[in-house]
Amino acid sequence: MPAVLFVCLGNICRSPLAEGVFRHLTRHHTGGEPLLVDSAGTGAWHQGEAPDPRSIAVAARHGIDISGQKARQVIGADFSRFDLILAMDGSNLSDLNRMAPAQSTATVRLFLDAPPCDVPDPYYGGPTGFETVFRMVEDGARRVAEEIGIRV
Repeated sequence: MPAVLFVCLGNICRSPLAEGVFRHLTRHHTGGEPLLVDSAGTGAWHQGEAPDPRSIAVAARHGIDISGQKARQVIGADFSRFDLILAMDGSNLSDLNRMAPAQSTATVRLFLDAPPCDVPDPYYGGPTGFETVFRMVEDGARRVAEEIGIRV
């Protein structure tokens, strides 16, 4: 099973939601190998912090608990530890491509890549933005699960 890393800017809004939704959708995976799933940010501003309370709340409304997650920054080892690194937007994708070591073995691409689409950062918006992002992330997580051979 491919190891999957979801990445946004600070790892407190979009990527923790993507990690939580993906874990929730694949929780009954019985393919033998355990799934390695994580999230990180391209920046270190929120390292060690829990997800944004609005992300926690929207996930909880959908029966998903992400409150135990802690923000971290992408590190060089992620590019060999994970097979698939999924950026929430084009800016994060550019940052990841710059951060990738020469020996990177990971596939780095947009999370919503067919058609290419950014997941908007809801940080400065209201609760509706978080609900919109949740829906986008849920659809994208389903596609990624199916892409790697997990039925959801």
